[in-house]
Amino acid sequence: MSDEDQKLVVLARGALARAETSSAAAVRDGDGRTYAGAPVTTSTLTLSGLQVAVASALSSGARAFEAAVLVNGTGDDPGMATLSEISPDAYAVVTDLSGTPTDRQDSV
Repeated sequence: MSDEDQKLVVLARGALARAETSSAAAVRDGDGRTYAGAPVTTSTLTLSGLQVAVASALSSGARAFEAAVLVNGTGDDPGMATLSEISPDAYAVVTDLSGTPTDRQDSV
């Protein structure tokens, strides 16, 4: 895993700890800016950590994505569809809770 991807792991693990949840995600946009997110679950809204990170990036003006990291997530996360819609060449790395990669999906 590259140093830049390791930074995404650190950001995602930070979001996981702050939200006291079991998973989180972080993305890097086409300009190298990073965004992290943890799952949101209320009676009227359910978002995965990746969906939160992607939405945060898009609402901040991101136009493309390079990569995503999902800590303790899965490759079938609903945020993968949006990541792919915006940037078909982006890749995603899934890690366990410690940040050790368990899966990589190129061209999400």
